[in-house]
Amino acid sequence: MALEITDSNFEEVVLKSDKPVLVDFWAEWCGPCRMVGPIVEELAKEYEGKAVIGKLNVDFNPQVAMNYGIMSIPSLLVFKGGQLVDKQVGAVPKHILAGKLDAQM
Repeated sequence: MALEITDSNFEEVVLKSDKPVLVDFWAEWCGPCRMVGPIVEELAKEYEGKAVIGKLNVDFNPQVAMNYGIMSIPSLLVFKGGQLVDKQVGAVPKHILAGKLDAQM
């Protein structure tokens, strides 16, 4: 299951991770976010132990979203070594997100 990422645990979970991290910036009211949600959950299972997969609800955690200039959701950001290395805005097929993660392995 994807981790719940918040403003308060973002630094610990994402920036200090020794594995690549995929963060899904989403909101309950966002239709495309609901399309991406199950894909993110599948990736969380498939990459368990190899990468960190998490979801950040922008309605409840505006600080991180603001820090990274999130203007549209879903936005999926890939981090490695505490640095933003890739970004995808909008709903995309699973293989696109898996490819972005694989590129950081």
